[in-house]
Amino acid sequence: MHRKEDKIIIDGSNNRPIIIDITFKEKNKSKGIVLFSHGFKGFKDWGPFNQIAKTFAENDFIFIKFNFSHNGTTIDNPTNFTDLDAFGNNNFCKELDDLGFVIDWIEQNHLTKESIFNDISLFGHSRGGGISILKAAEDNRIKKVISWASPSNFTNLMSEERVVTWKEKNVVFVYNGRTKQNMPMYYQFYESGLQNKERIDISKAVQILKIPQLIVHGSEDPTVFKKEAQRIKKWNHNAQLHIVNGANHVFGACHPYQMNDYPTHLQEAMHVTLDFLKK
Repeated sequence: MHRKEDKIIIDGSNNRPIIIDITFKEKNKSKGIVLFSHGFKGFKDWGPFNQIAKTFAENDFIFIKFNFSHNGTTIDNPTNFTDLDAFGNNNFCKELDDLGFVIDWIEQNHLTKESIFNDISLFGHSRGGGISILKAAEDNRIKKVISWASPSNFTNLMSEERVVTWKEKNVVFVYNGRTKQNMPMYYQFYESGLQNKERIDISKAVQILKIPQLIVHGSEDPTVFKKEAQRIKKWNHNAQLHIVNGANHVFGACHPYQMNDYPTHLQEAMHVTLDFLKK
């Protein structure tokens, strides 16, 4: 039997709370901790993420996931974007810091007594994959890193004209097709990216990685193209790259998710990921 502990709350960036949950098997000796980061316009309970947590637990991993402090959800409403001001004030460095706070919490938590703390793997989807790669390069507590559908570049590729307009208005809006919300991104996002371009340089991070790395990507991803995964692989010849043929950005998943079985593409991504972690 597996067990889930949720509603664990710690302080995140700017003292905004981070909500965490853990899924694990009650008795078996754990193979290690897998810490999952969701993507942009995402949250820890999106689509099949809870089912994925159970599958990892069944395979003897302790699976931990969390909501970034500025992802736009709240502690009372962790699956809806009800705090758009927080969303607008998010940036890559806040997410990197949040991930660090969760790693610190794991280290200070009772989990460490089981001496499995020496085996922490970071796993992220989309933007969460990029954040996981960056954190793995800057934190020597991490033993493996897995990214699904991750971009290869976080440094801004916007035209100067659009940046000028952004600065003047202080806000641009991104449309969320699922929730039909126009979600604000304040100009601080761009400024933070400029000021921290070294810290958010994925190519630099990948080149200094000394730990096993897995890159999983869908061949038909319309959001982050396959070439981004191939670029990441080029920077680290030791990385394992797996292209899921025909898969989209979410490997056939959706939200809400009511399936008992995984879609074929997601099943393949899971199989490759578990195989990589067990090596």
